[in-house]
Amino acid sequence: MGYSYGGGSGFALIVVLFILLIIVGAAWL
Repeated sequence: MGYSYGGGSGFALIVVLFILLIIVGAAWL
């Protein structure tokens, strides 16, 4: 990935997972 896992990496990871969840949910709809 092009992410620099430093401070606040956990929050960034949650945001990415949340966006992927929305995309998958929209695909099922």
